[in-house]
Amino acid sequence: MDYTRFLNASVSAVPKSGIRKFFDIVQTMPKAISLGVGEPDFVTPYHIRNAAIDSLLDGETQYTSNWGKLSLRNEIAYYVERRFGLKYSPENEILATIGASEGIDLALRAMLTPGDEVVVPEPSFVSYCPGVIFAGGVPVPIKTDADNNFMLTAEALLAALTDKTKALIMPYPNNPTGGVIDRESLEKLRDVIIGNDLIVISDEVYAELTYGPGAHVSIASLPGMRERTVYINGFSKAFAMTGWRIGYACAPAPLMENIVKIHQYAIMCAPNQAQVAAEEALKRGREDDYADITVMRESYNRRRRLMFDSFRKMGLSCFEPLGAFYVFPSIKKTGLTSETFCERLLKEKEVACVPGTAFGACGEGFIRCCYATALDKLTVALERIDDFIHNL
Repeated sequence: MDYTRFLNASVSAVPKSGIRKFFDIVQTMPKAISLGVGEPDFVTPYHIRNAAIDSLLDGETQYTSNWGKLSLRNEIAYYVERRFGLKYSPENEILATIGASEGIDLALRAMLTPGDEVVVPEPSFVSYCPGVIFAGGVPVPIKTDADNNFMLTAEALLAALTDKTKALIMPYPNNPTGGVIDRESLEKLRDVIIGNDLIVISDEVYAELTYGPGAHVSIASLPGMRERTVYINGFSKAFAMTGWRIGYACAPAPLMENIVKIHQYAIMCAPNQAQVAAEEALKRGREDDYADITVMRESYNRRRRLMFDSFRKMGLSCFEPLGAFYVFPSIKKTGLTSETFCERLLKEKEVACVPGTAFGACGEGFIRCCYATALDKLTVALERIDDFIHNL
């Protein structure tokens, strides 16, 4: 049977995730070391798991409010104000979502009408452009490069705008480059955003994982930006809770009204136990200054230095990442495309990385390597990559 006429042509035209392709292959190779999927190698801290177990044993198996538990939303409100200077009402400006990814999807679907353009700095997370397309919009990629620390500039943003531009996705700290953006650059972007009446979807799921001298700055904290920003965050990266699928979106009430409406009909609510676990993560954070995050961040930082220094010693050009848990070295000197390099590395040395092209066309000539991997495995993987490069 030919199903073509039953399928949405726009969806069919979107390629499958370049990350999952290599992840699926790795599952068939028991000796392979994966530097591909962006997932902490830490287990969710015990006290978080235990809170969810107790909740389950106590029979908390019902739906929650569409918005999520009010107690969780209160904790989120406290957390984002204390850590990033953001003030949101728990009652009507904070929504518990199925991971940060659902928050991004909801924001796009709630705001876009067919033909609306959304500016997407690249390289960036694989779901942004497909998400825009699924919502009926038109993604407009903007190339960033290592010479400018993979930061979006006000000049580049202004050059990409048309009379159809409605929104901008801000992906900092950045996946896959590890790039961050400073306050001065954000202020210049703010002037363009306000001057051209744009909405920002700011994905800050890596906000706690920064390694430079300055703290992370949310664009929503700048004067004039709270009212035109949908702030996205979650628990997957900072709290090692990827499988729990719990995140949140914060936005002014008029925007949140549409966002929650879609969530209400499509999802109902985030899982009860995941919400309990997330609440425990934030509650304990109040008491011990987010010690779980500190321990993991310090460990990632040691691995970051190892991986960055190792690629430099291999003779590869490599931008120093100051956020997230990825390194994005250039493999152009090998003469191989990103796809070929990763395919051969996996086949010949059993190390999985992700081609830079998975994150946009301008990622050609780069590979993404995740250092959220046990140190002993990371060391072996780097030795194998070094051997692979010198035997080309």
